[in-house]
Amino acid sequence: MNVSPSIQTKSGESFRALHGFAGATVLAFGVALVLGSGGLPFDRPAVGTHELIPNLMTQLMQIAFALVIIGLAFLATRGRPAVDFEARTPGVTAARREMIALLVYGAVVLGVGNAFGIGLHLHGSVFGPTHHLAPADAVVWAIYNGVFFALIPYLVFRRRGYGHRELGLKSEDAKKDFLVIAVILLVESIGELVTFPGIFSLSARQLALGVPLTLVLHLLGTGLPVMIFIYSLLFPRYLKVTGSRASAAVLGALTYAGLHLVEYWTVYDSLAHGLLSVAFVFLQFAYPGLIKSVLTLRTGNAWVHLWAYHAIAPHVTVDTPLIVRVFGIS
Repeated sequence: MNVSPSIQTKSGESFRALHGFAGATVLAFGVALVLGSGGLPFDRPAVGTHELIPNLMTQLMQIAFALVIIGLAFLATRGRPAVDFEARTPGVTAARREMIALLVYGAVVLGVGNAFGIGLHLHGSVFGPTHHLAPADAVVWAIYNGVFFALIPYLVFRRRGYGHRELGLKSEDAKKDFLVIAVILLVESIGELVTFPGIFSLSARQLALGVPLTLVLHLLGTGLPVMIFIYSLLFPRYLKVTGSRASAAVLGALTYAGLHLVEYWTVYDSLAHGLLSVAFVFLQFAYPGLIKSVLTLRTGNAWVHLWAYHAIAPHVTVDTPLIVRVFGIS
């Protein structure tokens, strides 16, 4: 398939979008260096310190690894025709209206969830828990996010007449998509297991029970919500409204980061702490969001990023010990 004419006419926005994203990265590091020199307010046990430099090095290494994954994504999809996202969405006016409605709805769902201690990630995910978490907390988190970020938006858009192809939930080339998933999942899993080897300390019984439980909970609580809300629904509308693939990819990445603004470790009790929280949320989540954008853009299949770079790695590889502890699996 060829790139649609409307996208070609706005291709000049690509450089501005990418330059803006790079500039935001530099700004985030600058904010961290200026405001975090005396230490950070975040309680992220896995990092092991509140000191600025180790935390910044953690983010820098993650960004470097993310760029490697993005490079692999382009290599694994080289030669594939551009996906005709243009045919999957309505006209610009309708797409803009749907985009705005989704963003407002998402902000409300995120705000209500935050009032009850629910974020897009389970408390303790990746960075370790700061207090005891009960099994009911994990179940409520999974159900809330699964229903409000995935099920309801999916049903609404299906009722509006969008099929699975229009929603990016049907593969254009299953064999090639599987290859992309296998390559990215292998490299990402190695990186996660080297960095977070906790799963190797679990017994065979803990693995047998903990791995499927972790997979199901995180599919409901964050995997499917991200896939449906951002990459199935918002991403094609970003592309239609901006007419730029780079702009859509950046907006997808920023939306992914934005949905993590109220992570359990963020602190907003002062202006400085709030700015630091926003800076570190960007550094932590924008580049993984960019990976998801690129995988969706190159394959047209929102399932690819879910299996290649979310559901299994990092959440099963990293968070299985957390779920084992929460549910008392021995």
